[in-house]
Amino acid sequence: MVRITAPVPTVATHHLFFDQNLDLKNNNLSSLPSPSHQLELLPPLRYPIHTFPRPLIPQTTTFTMKEPKKKKRKEATTSDILHLMDALPFPIPVDIYTSLIKECTVSGDPETAIELYTHISKSGMKPPLPFLNRILIMFVSCGLLENARHMFDKMRVRDFNSWATLFVAYYDNADYEEATAVFVNMLGQLGTLEFPPWIWACLLRACACTLNIPLGLQVHGWLLKLGTCDHVLLSSSLINFYGRFTSLKDASAVFNGVSRHNTLTWTAKIVSGCRESHFSEVFGDFREMGMRGVKKDCFTFSSVLKACGKMLNQERCGEQVHADAIKLGLVSDHYVQCSLIAMYGRCGLLRDAKQVFEMIREEKKVDCWNAMLSGYTRNGFYIEAVKFLYQMQAAGMQPRESLVKKLRIACGSTQT
Repeated sequence: MVRITAPVPTVATHHLFFDQNLDLKNNNLSSLPSPSHQLELLPPLRYPIHTFPRPLIPQTTTFTMKEPKKKKRKEATTSDILHLMDALPFPIPVDIYTSLIKECTVSGDPETAIELYTHISKSGMKPPLPFLNRILIMFVSCGLLENARHMFDKMRVRDFNSWATLFVAYYDNADYEEATAVFVNMLGQLGTLEFPPWIWACLLRACACTLNIPLGLQVHGWLLKLGTCDHVLLSSSLINFYGRFTSLKDASAVFNGVSRHNTLTWTAKIVSGCRESHFSEVFGDFREMGMRGVKKDCFTFSSVLKACGKMLNQERCGEQVHADAIKLGLVSDHYVQCSLIAMYGRCGLLRDAKQVFEMIREEKKVDCWNAMLSGYTRNGFYIEAVKFLYQMQAAGMQPRESLVKKLRIACGSTQT
């Protein structure tokens, strides 16, 4: 390595060289080198403080210059902004609060939401109703359902957005009992039935999940009175509602009363047929969708494949559905893959089930593993099932306990 001796510039302006004898903490200028002192520099230089003139650098020596990494500017948090605004002599405008609420709603940070709400409460401002509705949405998006309900109960004036936010909060939290109670109270307070279709669809699903048949029938009556049963979303929701209670006759009546059908209505009818074990009709509806040019989605295929598995692949219906899924490019969908494995396993076509399983390129979900394990166990391939169980454990997959229990019983019976 070449040692270079470079004299220190006699005129010190804005550049400063540091010597090992300089104490940076004490900043003792007396320790600076004298003008006659010389610094010894060893190339390559890293992050040099001073740039030498060209004549001082020999041509035989190369310096590797690395640009310093730019430090990312730390973004100001909501707390920082609130503290900054508190230091100013005038109150915080509503627009700034609104922007902070929007940001907190997107981030979903519960601590920031509570801090922001506390600051707004102490500010003494009288927020309008749309502003309060924004706070409700912020609480719900941050998972603070109790805080949202407490604030909702304290609101003297509420509109549809206030009620709908609380209803959706309970619905998304799978608290369907409380969701239906909120809807009934909203109906009594607002005294109107002209709600958007999506809220009626959510209410029908809540009624189905809570087995609240009387309320679901009343909803159907209200929709008939409003003349909105022909809406695609509402008609499919009604078909799913009646299909949940194995009332295929009523579901078919709703389906036949719709002037135009799409993927939602046809899929709802297919799902209802599967619940009532009308598997031949399900496959017939699936073929009817194709003849009418109605688009099929992954849920349509998963339901039809379930019916084909129950039919034990009569007339090779499962293979026809599989070919249709390949044609439409839906064979790579997770639900379709699991349904195909389960269908082939139920029909005893384990070679086809294994082929579908091995063709999954992305990371295999635990449902596909369980479907393959169920196929081995169902068809009496217990040795293959045990080997496959070890493969699941090696892949970090947790098998379904019911399948493991069946496999233990089967292995114990074969040994005796």
